[in-house]
Amino acid sequence: MYSLTFSVLFVAFLFLSLAVRFWLGSRHIRHVLAHRSQVPERFAEKIPVQAHQKAADYTVAKTKFSLLSLLINTAVLICFTFMGGLQALSIALLRWLGTPGMAYQLLLIAAFAAISGAIELPFDYYRQFVLEQRFGFNKMTRRLFFTDLIKNTLLGAVIGLPLLWVILTLMNDAGNLWWIYAWLVWSGFQLLMLVLYPTVIAPLFNKFTPLTDDTLRLRIEALMRRVGFASKGLFVMDGSKRSAHGNAYFSGFGAAKRIVFFDTLLARLTPQEVEAVLAHELGHFKLKHIVKRICVIFLVSLAFLALLGFLKSQVWFYTGLGVTPLPFGSNDAMALILFMLALPIFTFLLSPLSSLTSRKHEFEADAFAVKHTNAPDLVSALVKLYEDNASTLTPDPLHSAFYDSHPPATVRIDRLLAAT
Repeated sequence: MYSLTFSVLFVAFLFLSLAVRFWLGSRHIRHVLAHRSQVPERFAEKIPVQAHQKAADYTVAKTKFSLLSLLINTAVLICFTFMGGLQALSIALLRWLGTPGMAYQLLLIAAFAAISGAIELPFDYYRQFVLEQRFGFNKMTRRLFFTDLIKNTLLGAVIGLPLLWVILTLMNDAGNLWWIYAWLVWSGFQLLMLVLYPTVIAPLFNKFTPLTDDTLRLRIEALMRRVGFASKGLFVMDGSKRSAHGNAYFSGFGAAKRIVFFDTLLARLTPQEVEAVLAHELGHFKLKHIVKRICVIFLVSLAFLALLGFLKSQVWFYTGLGVTPLPFGSNDAMALILFMLALPIFTFLLSPLSSLTSRKHEFEADAFAVKHTNAPDLVSALVKLYEDNASTLTPDPLHSAFYDSHPPATVRIDRLLAAT
């Protein structure tokens, strides 16, 4: 009875989320196309109509592609669950290994990840070498694409498998409160990655060189003194070898914090505009947005692990998703996989809450930047970034409210101009 009820709920939420996504996507496409011919008045003197139309076409192409990907991913999800894909994979591994021990559990997750990655690979390839290429953003070679793929796979194995082993061991041996210990391990791992990523992992994919522009460096250092931000260094990243998109960010934790500029950003913006963009990013740090997000992530992950702690012992959780739990041995790896598949379906309608919080933080970071730099510099930088990244100036309001982590361009710039 519980199994059937859970299956019905899962299918209902699955198709509800599918319907909402297609409804929002179709609204977005229609709205963008309806405003394609004319640049919004606020930007009419700053962005050419050709750039505006390119942004509209790019947005429509990305939205259509995302909807196609959604359909196929939904079909894959159904194949893994109700059509017996995970069950067949489990049986094949048991026949090969002969016992449902730790090797079986790790291989089950690794095989699932490999199959999922293989299905996603053609979409990644199309996105990079067809979609991004068509609009002039792709700078990546095919050799680099597959080199990145190999590096990511090896990193996933080297880092992910030991972490999985620890989590699965806790699930099996640490009693009913295993999820608390697993949460402590996972949280510690996330904090460790904040320290190691800038200096150990990121350099495996990109080259980071110290900022050599003395004029810009002095301007940035003066900004950091004004806002009280200590950095390990100022670096330029060779983002242009993969994409024409530009950005700036800071990464790391504690004494390992470093500021990174994409070379594409420095090539496009003036020193004053770069300073304003960085002031916005530093605003996120000084206003404790990063710490708040980390705390929310940790709290939500604790709640989800507690939920998994309950679900992993419920037979209906497995059978409701097309899997027969093993009568002997551990089902922990299967529980992890099913949980990862089911969770996004049941939490999808909560997405606007995260988007709303993120947009609030963006407004606050803009206000911080205006206090420490000039608002017109930030406005001109944003206009250039909207144009260079082909970001639509006319998103559908409801689609934007549901998905977008940043406020619409017109709303954001109107606020900045009002602050001058």
